[in-house]
Amino acid sequence: MRPMVYLIGTGPGDPGLLTVRGLRHLAAADVVLYDHLVHPRLLRYPRLDAEKIDVGSASPRPLDQEAINYLLVEKAREGKVVARLKWGDPFVFDRGGQEALFLHEHGVPFEVVPGIPAAIGTASYAGVPLTYPGAGDTVTFVRGHEDESSTPPDVDWASLARLGGTLVCYAGARQLPEILKALLANGFNKEESAAIIYDGTLPTQRTTDGTLQELVEMKNTRTKPGILVVGRVVGLRQHLRWFDERPLFGKRIVITRSREQAGELVDLLESLGAEPIEAPMIRVAPPDDYGPLDKAVAEAGTYDWIIFTSANGVDSFMRRLSAADGDIRDLKGVKLVAIGPATAERLARHGLKVDLEPAESRAEAIVQALRERGDITGTRFLLPRADIAREVLPDELRKSGADVTEVVSYRTVLAEIEREGDPDIYRMLLEKRVDVVTFTSASTVKNFVQIFGAEQSPDLLNATVVASIGPVTAEAAEQYGIKTAIMPKEYTIPALVDAIVEHFRQR
Repeated sequence: MRPMVYLIGTGPGDPGLLTVRGLRHLAAADVVLYDHLVHPRLLRYPRLDAEKIDVGSASPRPLDQEAINYLLVEKAREGKVVARLKWGDPFVFDRGGQEALFLHEHGVPFEVVPGIPAAIGTASYAGVPLTYPGAGDTVTFVRGHEDESSTPPDVDWASLARLGGTLVCYAGARQLPEILKALLANGFNKEESAAIIYDGTLPTQRTTDGTLQELVEMKNTRTKPGILVVGRVVGLRQHLRWFDERPLFGKRIVITRSREQAGELVDLLESLGAEPIEAPMIRVAPPDDYGPLDKAVAEAGTYDWIIFTSANGVDSFMRRLSAADGDIRDLKGVKLVAIGPATAERLARHGLKVDLEPAESRAEAIVQALRERGDITGTRFLLPRADIAREVLPDELRKSGADVTEVVSYRTVLAEIEREGDPDIYRMLLEKRVDVVTFTSASTVKNFVQIFGAEQSPDLLNATVVASIGPVTAEAAEQYGIKTAIMPKEYTIPALVDAIVEHFRQR
């Protein structure tokens, strides 16, 4: 790919608002330059070998901006594809235009990928439509946080008062009081509806609304910049607010599941307003020796039953079947057990129908369900599973006279924590800034304790709520002195999320 600089707007904060085009270019970049306001989760999309450069404030000083301009040119001339991540939209109250012009003057090809402007996205998440029939025919955007001073922007406020419609102002914390006073002093009606929105589109979003006079009189202690919206449209917020009305809005929930499997839990929590904090305690790795697994795959058709106790087990087994030029038709006549709906769904993706799924997602329930079907003496079972799986299942099957072959199809290993862009979980727990910590397997509990210490872990989790996906996980936590407060009746991710919602609904 030829050298290119992509100026990518990332939107107001929510990483889900990055465009598909922006994501594609970000994933292909050799170098990523980003501002402090860009959401850290976006730094997980580039390639692992991509160079990531923090260039500081989203509104850098002139000298800093000049250095950024030269850095973009330098990286492009090295033959690199550069993704320059910008808060909001690169061409709306940003220096993206300056960067693009500098690239043009130095003969460096570039492309601008628009993003959702901060004011538009923030207002929408706050339930404020910037236009509405009968609420005026204009929307005026005012830039208000060029620096840290308390001086309001040099704007003809009186003309804006006569214009009517909706006024949207980007404002620093020290400027907000002065801007509000300037509005009242220049003809804006003191009874006009207004709102100040902080941390727009994020789970930490907060909105203060009222009349202009009420906002002036409020003692606002916030130190962050905000978006000020003035106009009749603000009066619709109480009817149209949606983002901050969701059942888990603002809750910080730690996810200890592996990154490869965390997607469903992250998506469900985000859809309910929570802030998912990914802190994987485990990583799925291949077996140390593929030999036993490959042998089992080659002989799979000779077994009566194959029992899958996780989606990871399914994936690893099917990958080796494919690598050996095998075919799912090799499993014709072999009955399949899935420990739960997630595992059954993963088998279905490979075109395989489950013959048995126990009422509970537990090894004990599998054994009971098999015994209820009849005598299993002499029946051949294959168990492709994790290296640290419990011995309950094979032991109980053998007690019933079954012929059991166990094979390690994948390993569960300790994950590396605090990668680039990751939050400091230890500090967050210490400062009591976490609402829930979720554990989805015994191994996530074990590794949490290994990382943070056997003595400290119960104390760290004492001030938060622990949610375990099922009794096996809860029992593992109990062994380390960690109390489970939330456990669903069904041992699935959707049921776990529902149980978390119910917990906070009852409080």
